[in-house]
Amino acid sequence: MILWELFVAFFKVGILSFGGGYASMPIMIEQAITKHHWINMSTFTDLFTISQMTPGPIAINGSTFVGEAAAGMPGAIIATIGCVLPSAIIVSFLAYLYVRYKDLTIMDNALAFLRPAVVAMIAISGITILLEAFFIKSTISLTAIKYHAIVIFVICLVLLRKYKWNPVLVMFLAGLSEVIIQYIF
Repeated sequence: MILWELFVAFFKVGILSFGGGYASMPIMIEQAITKHHWINMSTFTDLFTISQMTPGPIAINGSTFVGEAAAGMPGAIIATIGCVLPSAIIVSFLAYLYVRYKDLTIMDNALAFLRPAVVAMIAISGITILLEAFFIKSTISLTAIKYHAIVIFVICLVLLRKYKWNPVLVMFLAGLSEVIIQYIF
């Protein structure tokens, strides 16, 4: 039964995730955490971080990790297939339509219509991760702020944007910093 639930949940993630991996996060959170309780938000944040470091699309890596956490290797395979299948079907159909009707204005209008929704989904994903990263139990209050996480974030931002460091190295150093801080304090 859980394999069918994984397939259906990640089929929904795949079919509703216009705009890439970050846009899939709110739907994945709703399915994996809120609805089915396969993992908690802390685990999801960890899995999402790992999925950014591994090769491949974020949504596929995320679905694989959540599926594995929920039902082992069969769960990982089923969740991944569920996530990929809608895209394969939709892209094949849209490619056919685009080749056939690419000169019509309605195609440009349809794509322009989707852009604001994609931006909103990415923004929600960013806010969700920030709450989990910067606040204890996602509780917004001055006593719940993880100040060390904000310092690590700012340092990473400077290293990535100003000094153009390798993102994998920055993520490794950030993770190492967090481990050291957790053991010291």
